[in-house]
Amino acid sequence: MPTASPRYTPEFVERGYNNRAAVPEHPRFLAQYADLSRAAVASLHPKLDVRYGPGPKETLDLFLPPMQARGTFVFLHGGYWRTLDKADFSFVAPALVAQGLAVANVNYDLCPSVPLATIVEECRRAILWVAREGSAYGAPAAPLVVGGHSAGGHLTAMLFATDWNAYGLRRAPFAAGVTLSGVHDLEPLVLSTVNADLRLDEAEARRLSPVHWPVTTAAPLLVAVGADETGEFLRQSRLIHDAWPGNRPARAAEPLLVPDRHHFSVVLDYADPESALTRTTWSLFS
Repeated sequence: MPTASPRYTPEFVERGYNNRAAVPEHPRFLAQYADLSRAAVASLHPKLDVRYGPGPKETLDLFLPPMQARGTFVFLHGGYWRTLDKADFSFVAPALVAQGLAVANVNYDLCPSVPLATIVEECRRAILWVAREGSAYGAPAAPLVVGGHSAGGHLTAMLFATDWNAYGLRRAPFAAGVTLSGVHDLEPLVLSTVNADLRLDEAEARRLSPVHWPVTTAAPLLVAVGADETGEFLRQSRLIHDAWPGNRPARAAEPLLVPDRHHFSVVLDYADPESALTRTTWSLFS
């Protein structure tokens, strides 16, 4: 898995970070997200659009098992902070609910309607809401694991780099995390076409890059990525794994490299109860 920083040009960045161009058949996978998510909602009857903050999209969906939940998984969706919705990722819930876990599927406002820094703050509000209010809805605050895909992986890592004392807590409100195909150094994105919506300059990109922040919690962070993703996404996963060695889960000396998966297919492993991604996420609750 590559680690050396390349020399960035707009052409290099576009090859490394434009996942839709790298996976021309991506519409088929987005349609699969939608189909599986509709089925998940129909079968599990979640509590939809529970408000956790004041922003237009600051809501979450709660998927609950029939028995008392033994923990809560908080999921932050991807879409480069500018597209997609929690409703596209409801398929993450069934395999985890079947194991007795509650799943809080989080929405947040999108760029360019809000800056990326606001999205980070919204995700902090979401995790605080689950920690403080979730139990009243059947989603226990302990153990609480947070995870996300792509942009959601970045947001998860930012929660690990948050000073929770500033929010009235002595420690992070979660016990573990998962960053799946996350972007942990945002500086290359200044040269990308997505920056038309993100509107990052070099200073803000660095400020919002978790790899440049000291981790503030000793909780384990599972770093996972599809083996068939671009070299830059493989490198981004290695960056955070190397930057925060004290947060590697037990028996996870290396990032979880999911074979035969690209950026759009890897998150679908959450729909498979037998996948390594699902099983390793379960293990974070024990």
